[in-house]
Amino acid sequence: MRVEHVAMYVNDLENARDFFVKYFHANANGGYCNRSTGFRSYFLTFDDGARIELMNHPDMQDVKKGIRRTGLVHIAFSVGSRERVDEVTRMLRDDGYEVLSGPRTTGDGYYESCIMGIEGNQLEITV
Repeated sequence: MRVEHVAMYVNDLENARDFFVKYFHANANGGYCNRSTGFRSYFLTFDDGARIELMNHPDMQDVKKGIRRTGLVHIAFSVGSRERVDEVTRMLRDDGYEVLSGPRTTGDGYYESCIMGIEGNQLEITV
C-alpha cells in the first residue's frame, strides 16, 4: 500500500501551486475547474511520484491553524542532502517565510528544518 496523495484547501490556489513548484520542484497539471460548484484544484507531482492536491472552493472555512493542533500537522519533504536542507531553508527565510526550527539534527537523528509555509501550513525539510 502507498499513500496516493495528500490534499489541502488553500485560499490562493495559484500562489500555493507556485510555492511548491519554486521550492520543491513540483510539476503541476493544468488544473481542474467544476463550473457548477466552483471547485478548483491542481495536482502537483514530485520527482519520486508523490503528489499533493491543492484545492479551492467558494464555501471553504479558514480556521486558525495552531502549530500543535490535532489532525494533519505538517508535510515533510526529503530534499536529498544536508546542504540542500540548508539551501532550501535559506531561500524560504530570505523570501520571508518563518523558520520555526533548524536546520538542526534532532534527538531521533533527523537533519531538518521546519518552516511556516504557504497559508500557515507547517512544512518540514529533511535529508
